[in-house]
Amino acid sequence: MLKRILNIANLVEKKSYFLFGPRATGKSTLIKTQFPTNTNIINLLDNTLYFRLKASPGELESIIMAYDTPGLVVIDEVQRIPELLNGVHKLIEDKGIRFLLTGSSARKLKRSQSNLLAGRARQAELFPLTFAEIPEFNLERYLHFGGIPMIYLSDDPLDDLHAYVNTYLKEEIQAEALVRELPAFARFLRYSALTSGEMINFANISSDVAVNATTVREYYHLLEDTFIGFMLPAWTKSVKRKAISTAKFYYFDIGVKNILAEIKSIDPNSDIYGAAFEHFIACELRAYISYRRKYSTLSYWQSKSGYEVDFIIDDDIAVEVKSSKRIQDKHLKGLKALAEESIIKQYYLVSHDTINRKIDEKFNVIYWEDFLKKLWKDEIL
Repeated sequence: MLKRILNIANLVEKKSYFLFGPRATGKSTLIKTQFPTNTNIINLLDNTLYFRLKASPGELESIIMAYDTPGLVVIDEVQRIPELLNGVHKLIEDKGIRFLLTGSSARKLKRSQSNLLAGRARQAELFPLTFAEIPEFNLERYLHFGGIPMIYLSDDPLDDLHAYVNTYLKEEIQAEALVRELPAFARFLRYSALTSGEMINFANISSDVAVNATTVREYYHLLEDTFIGFMLPAWTKSVKRKAISTAKFYYFDIGVKNILAEIKSIDPNSDIYGAAFEHFIACELRAYISYRRKYSTLSYWQSKSGYEVDFIIDDDIAVEVKSSKRIQDKHLKGLKALAEESIIKQYYLVSHDTINRKIDEKFNVIYWEDFLKKLWKDEIL
């Protein structure tokens, strides 16, 4: 059993929470390990209970008030019956009951214009396993298969990854009728995976997938709403060098991205490896910001003249990622160009170079493992 960093039990002591995250990231396991065995849980994957409440959402209150101690109630997969949120709202207001509302999709909640509790519930997310959660972390395994718990720990991760992607298409997309044309969406998934970590070009994707640009935008929104991917906005505050404003898109998990992109091997000397390594750092930064409740903005910078820095946190920290084992001056071009703006406070170049050092008293060249240890010890941000 791996200990997760997110302590949802502590958070929900103060206020109700939505806990979102893709399928199989461990939401149910987190609840089982962090809450007492007598916790009141309404599991909407239980078909008997699901059909009962689907037909009569108003019965939620009578079910909850029958509990011996209804101070905290967990509703698992709440997006299956969005109408329940009206009853949740009432019970928070009238009875002071705290709720933990879990889900793997916000799509149905948004489309049904559900009562999202107007600030009465905060939001947390659960991500795949991070560097800090895996004893004896194996980078090569992670870059190949990602960090979904059941897959990272599997004795046949490749087979399980294929099953996971198939389940996503059938259960999340087809069964919930979230898209009209599954073949077109499947083509989009492959293309979006091949370009994960790159700036989004809607015209090119539209042409290759054979759907219009509006549909492509809708598909990206769908990936965000089901927590399968996230947008990385552009940082546009540079003055000396005008910045590009187009967002990038990343899949939530490297292994899922590899399956969708049909990447079968990752040579350490290839561009594919460099992209996977950058993707890994992106997911670590995103998880850290969320788990530590930093409310910081993660972005990237690219000037129209071609200078680029992979990640920027607020206006404070710039992180460039290189898979090189020996960092040279040429690898610092993006960071040095950004430093001319005199906005960012700290600069890091994260790589496979094991010799940590500071260049020009400003640029921290740091081995990736040391960087992540410092990050999770709260010594970076």
